[in-house]
Amino acid sequence: MSSYWCEQAWLPGGVTSGVLIRTEDGLFTEVSTVDRPPLGARRLPGVVLPGFANAHSHAFHRALRGRTHGDGGTFWTWREGMYALAAKLNPDNYRRLARAVYAEMALSGVTAVGEFHYVHHAPGGKPYRDPNAMGEALRQAAAEAGIRLTLLDTCYLSAGFGAPLAPEQLRFGDGDAASWAARVAAMPEDANTRIGAAIHSVRAVPRDQLADVVAGASGRPLHVHLSEQPAENEACQAAHGLTPAELLHAAGALSPHTTAVHATHLTPGDIALLGETGTGSCFCPTTEADLADGIGPARELADAGSPLSLGSDQHAVNDPILEARALEHHERLRTGQRGRFTPAELLKASTVDGHRALGWPDAGQIAVGQRADLVALRLDSVRTAGCRPDQVLLAATASDVDSVVNGGQMVVRHGEHVRLGPVGPLLAKAINEVWA
Repeated sequence: MSSYWCEQAWLPGGVTSGVLIRTEDGLFTEVSTVDRPPLGARRLPGVVLPGFANAHSHAFHRALRGRTHGDGGTFWTWREGMYALAAKLNPDNYRRLARAVYAEMALSGVTAVGEFHYVHHAPGGKPYRDPNAMGEALRQAAAEAGIRLTLLDTCYLSAGFGAPLAPEQLRFGDGDAASWAARVAAMPEDANTRIGAAIHSVRAVPRDQLADVVAGASGRPLHVHLSEQPAENEACQAAHGLTPAELLHAAGALSPHTTAVHATHLTPGDIALLGETGTGSCFCPTTEADLADGIGPARELADAGSPLSLGSDQHAVNDPILEARALEHHERLRTGQRGRFTPAELLKASTVDGHRALGWPDAGQIAVGQRADLVALRLDSVRTAGCRPDQVLLAATASDVDSVVNGGQMVVRHGEHVRLGPVGPLLAKAINEVWA
């Protein structure tokens, strides 16, 4: 059993002062208000929020940060650098890299991550002795870093509509959807890990196998890159006479279990489809800006009935607060209007709806029975001094995270990872090892 006293905490009803929180077996067992900290309760400073969910991550992309800007280019030229990096991964160096990346996330307040995992096999496509060795590396990395993992094992079968995998993509593929599903079925869940599924994109899974992936997901979280680039939409229309969203809908892939990642270049009909089916939409604003993808119709999707979540994608930054703020700021730039999302809506996307998208419906609120995840944000930094606690997401950054509790256990204390110590050197060592 652990006890925490919060100067202020963002409860389901709003920001409340003097909150006592007790946890047991990883869950909140008491949330009450008291005048002063009781004996034995650990004091959490500033304003305490529920743990953040990073609903879309490619952990190995972190090794590209600060290495892709010299020649400009496009998403498609950036992708060549990503392939070069992927070719260097093996289960050992991937575990060390992912552990450091997940530790960086923990420092920023993330308590659960959705890893969109497609580097499955050895270079050339030959399976490792354990066909899920790369997924196991991610499982171990998350446990060591102190965050929960939803492994979104990704079906990746073609280089484009009607095109076989290129040599640099062979390690992503399983041959067909049935082989992919059999490999995924062999991966057990544990207390810290959910096993989900992903369709890499409509260009990477042939139309006649989309329904097989949906069946293989069997009620688990199912994620898909959707309409990130106009070129994808144009190619899909040319091949099938449908938008990517329409193609997924025809295959039965859109549902409340599904999350469309990026959802940038949508038609009004696409927006209606996502809303009518209850399909979620995961925005990754810092990546979408970094790769010049564009700004998606977030407000329209939310209004249509598509729950919003947030992800860091290629880790241009690892800061869920900046992702939330960028969601609002992109809307302001797109429409010329402020206040497109309230702070409470930004928090919901960062917490409740993000965790639900990852298969953790009992996380994201500070309430009895929920998972005991907490993030304490300081209100006395040069960024947050003087801000209202209920507007902290529009002022703070991850640098203002003082403490993080995951499942009742302290993971970050006074801005430092409790288990792993300084994360900067850990990242530098892991990234240099991969590129060596």
